[in-house]
Amino acid sequence: MWVLRPTAMAVWRNKQVRRRLDWYYNVMTNAKPAKFMMCKKVPAYYGPGDGEGELWKEHERLVRKFRELYASVVKGEIRLEKLQTPEKSFLDLKAEIARRILKHCHLCERGCGGDRTGGGRGFCRLDDKARVSTWFHHFGEEPPLVGDGGSGTIFFTSCTFSCAACQNYDISTSPENGNVVDAHALSNIMRSLRAQGASNINVVGGEPTMHAAVIVEALRYLDSNVPFLWNSNMYCSLELMGILSDIVDIWLPDFKYGNDDCAKRISNAKGYFSIVTRNHLIASSNGDIIVRHLVLPNHLECCTKPVLEWISKNIGDHALVNVMQQYRPENLVARYPDRYPDIARRLRDEEIERAYGYARKFGLIFEPVS
Repeated sequence: MWVLRPTAMAVWRNKQVRRRLDWYYNVMTNAKPAKFMMCKKVPAYYGPGDGEGELWKEHERLVRKFRELYASVVKGEIRLEKLQTPEKSFLDLKAEIARRILKHCHLCERGCGGDRTGGGRGFCRLDDKARVSTWFHHFGEEPPLVGDGGSGTIFFTSCTFSCAACQNYDISTSPENGNVVDAHALSNIMRSLRAQGASNINVVGGEPTMHAAVIVEALRYLDSNVPFLWNSNMYCSLELMGILSDIVDIWLPDFKYGNDDCAKRISNAKGYFSIVTRNHLIASSNGDIIVRHLVLPNHLECCTKPVLEWISKNIGDHALVNVMQQYRPENLVARYPDRYPDIARRLRDEEIERAYGYARKFGLIFEPVS
């Protein structure tokens, strides 16, 4: 688990951490432009009469253009401010596709198909409006993300899971919690956080997935260079991952369960392992990444060990891992402990030490509590 005591600069002196988060650090210090800023410079060609299929074809074409620009920016061959801003951009196209998806919503892997634009609601019980519970400079995130001004964290309501032990259940189980924000208001929140020294814009919840259309739209209006951080349970659909891959600078995903049975019983998430591993592979190929794994009591062999082993074998060369020990019985587990006897207590010292042992065994870069 990451120690919260070291300063940000002490963390960056760790060469292994710096190497894995090199892109994030360069954007954080304004040495490089954020990916969403680059998307604004890639011209897009589409019209209001184009169907979703046509929009996706244009999206596929522009992914290649974006990657060419990204490579040139990384090498220092192109300065973004020298490029003209097109009438319609790759980012505009992404926002348009995300809005279209809301008519038959499949932003998450539940794929409920609800029309959230006509007053209807999806599984998440949300319509097409984004709701923000709170936002602030978060100094309790992983040290590489905090910096001097904290992580600019924006908490959105509702969730795609129904976790029995959710520690943010007041936000995740109450979609009406918080305030409705449109894209302009959300971009103003982002701009304010960065202007006050935030090291990044960290969208979380609850879960940000269901709010993706407004979040991407807000980035269109954001003129501040800042790393964009996606803090998620990673139950996103393949389509949403396609939209996010070119705009997320650093991913902060959860990897909760090592099998589908535990995920279904505790979080009501079907097909969890194949979906989340797919998305972790996509994320790790499209930005820097710190994977969070919350260790659950009595779940070392069925969840912690297979999760850490998968990370090691598949993305361990460039991922950092936060092995988290702060589980506590909350929500339904606190109210009905007899229904969840395996997770109705806090971790024992020997359980978190075993979890750290697995991380060491699999050669993962993490920092245990001293």
